[in-house]
Formats: sequence, C-alpha cells, structure tokens
Amino acid sequence: MVSIIPPPIKKGDEVRIISTARKISMDEIKPASDFFKAKGFKVSFGKHLFKKNHQFAGTDEERIRDIQEAMDDPKVKAIWLARGGYGTHRVIENLSIDEFRKNPKWIVGYSDVTVLHSFILSQCNSASIHGTMPVNFTNQTRESFEKLISMLQGNVFDYKIKPHSFNRNGIAKGILTGGNLSIIYSLTGTKFLPDFKNKILFIEDLDEYLYHVDRMMMNLKLSGIFDEISGLIIGGMSDMNDNEIPFGKTANEIIQSTTEGYDFPVCFGFRAGHQKINLPLKFGCEVGLKVTNKGSELSFN
Repeated sequence: MVSIIPPPIKKGDEVRIISTARKISMDEIKPASDFFKAKGFKVSFGKHLFKKNHQFAGTDEERIRDIQEAMDDPKVKAIWLARGGYGTHRVIENLSIDEFRKNPKWIVGYSDVTVLHSFILSQCNSASIHGTMPVNFTNQTRESFEKLISMLQGNVFDYKIKPHSFNRNGIAKGILTGGNLSIIYSLTGTKFLPDFKNKILFIEDLDEYLYHVDRMMMNLKLSGIFDEISGLIIGGMSDMNDNEIPFGKTANEIIQSTTEGYDFPVCFGFRAGHQKINLPLKFGCEVGLKVTNKGSELSFN
C-alpha cells in the first residue's frame, strides 16, 4: 500500500504553479489560473516560473529551487505543473523529500511530469495526480479541469470506458501508476522508476515514430515489467509518425501484439493523455479494473 496520501484541498488553499520543463508565459497560464481563483483557490507562482533559458523555464538550478520551495512550503497544498516538454529529468536527482514527508501535497500534471509521478512514488511512496495542466486550458475540455478540481478536493468517481476491439477481458486490483510511455522508457534502469509488482499500469504518448513505440514496448517486455503488472490501461496514442517504409502496425496494434501471451486485463481507449479530453487519474492509489465485452470500468477505492 502507498503510505502517503496528500489531504484534499479546500477553498482558500494555495495552489503553486511551477515549471520543471519548458518555458512558459503569463498569457499561456492566466486562463487556468483565473479559473482556479474563480473556484475559490489561491494561486501562486514559482519565483522563476517565467524565466527563460533556451527552451527551459530558467536554468536547472532555478527550476530546482522552484519545485523544492513548493515541496517544502507548508502553505502550499498542491503543486500544479504549468506544462510539459522536456527538462524534469534534470531536476530530480538532488531533490529533498524530508519536508514533503511532513507536509505531503498533490503534484499534478502529465507528459514530462511523469518523471515527478515516478519520483514521488519510488522515493516517497506518495500519491499524485496525472491530469491536465495550465497550458492546456484552451485545447482540452472544461470537463478535464472540472474533474481535476473535484479529484483534488477528495471526491471519488469511477470511470466507464467504451468497448474496444483490442481489449483483453479480466478483473484486476492494484496501485495505479505510469504516465507517458517515453518517460517510463527513459527511466528504465534508474532508481526513480517505481516497482511494478501488482501495479495497474497506465500509458499514453504523443508524436512518436511507430518503430519507437515498438522499441519502448519491447523494453517494458524485456525488462520484466509485463511479468509484474496486474493490469494495463492505454490512453491517447496521438499524432503518431511513420517512416517512408511503413512499420505495418498502428500504435495500438503494437501494444496489443507486445502484450499477447500475458493474462492481465487490457483496456484500450481511456480518455487521458495528449488529447482533447484528459481525465485525471490518481496515481499511487488502489484501483479496480474490470474489462468485459460491454466495456471497461476503472474504480478508485
């Protein structure tokens, strides 16, 4: 079981927006910030949030200071990552979790933020939320943001997913974890990737070449991850690329073929990731997964 579940946030609580990856502007995050304020929350910004260092939101040291201060500040009840991109790998090695353990809080985001989800679960055994980010306010649905706030406030809801021809039926329970497939692949062999024994793994990705999706899935297979998990959920596999000589399979077909021969249930078509609907998922918490011919259900216990 996960030992740390951050407390729900309530109106008046402070949500800190930072970026551990790509640079961001006030114009890009203001609509989401205003939305949270209108819901009754206090929104603050990392001291270096709007810095620029080539493609990054400031230097590594500045981004480290922003996340460390947010993790350490007891007044901050949730840390909302402004955007993804690349760069979070560069800030996790020397982060201290001592104060975070005393005052745990929700870390929220997806894509490159998968690094933080993996870090906080592997190093602190703490839950976090895979969900939409401020930069997405104009290109992801209002439902994505409303459900994120509801989940942050401690509300529990189950998801029903439409049937998919690639699904594999079954019932499983386990701790939900995962995120962006490329990030999981990039953390293989490091101490920052959590143990996958009896976990339910969620994966999604964007703008990858199909042969690379195959390479990453083979990595998960050859590293033994599929021997350990109790279930698999696939979100958006969006805007994939192919070579001049076609690979011959779609991303979902690659995932289906790589996971043949295992007996865990597989659910395709979950509405999360780099797509218009990006429903929040509470990582590090026990869930139930049921996949049948009539569709799939994901329930949070």
